[in-house]
Amino acid sequence: MSSVLSLITQIDQNFLDRNGKGLPTPAGITARAQWLHEAAPYSILAHGTGTDPHFIYANQFALSCFKYNIAELLQLPSRLSAAPQDRSERERLLHDVTLNGIAYHYTGPRVDKYGNTFTIYDGVVWRLTHPDGLPLGQAALFWLQEEERPAWYTGIR
Repeated sequence: MSSVLSLITQIDQNFLDRNGKGLPTPAGITARAQWLHEAAPYSILAHGTGTDPHFIYANQFALSCFKYNIAELLQLPSRLSAAPQDRSERERLLHDVTLNGIAYHYTGPRVDKYGNTFTIYDGVVWRLTHPDGLPLGQAALFWLQEEERPAWYTGIR
């Protein structure tokens, strides 16, 4: 579990570096990484580098959206999170992130383990780096509902 918490801490730090504030959490959270991993009401995912990157992280909310267990998801190329007809739009978004470091307000279809399509809303995708600056991959957060947000949420850029 410590390696998972270390990775979500790195994802959160990269979000802060790119966005100017950390991943959204309610006030008073003391075990921030654990809360982001176990209780966040939005998905957090990350994939590594390479020509066909695989997922390297998913919080509990993301796992529930995609219907994979963690072992299955970590073996999945991230391109398979979108249906074939939606992959070119996903690739365009990831290319924008490569160029600009972060992209905001993405909404689009995704596909779960069983081939069922669902929509992600208000997505943010950002570039991940190791503490030494070397590329680590890309991360994303998204909401499953278009409008519904917790009272503590103040928005992201």
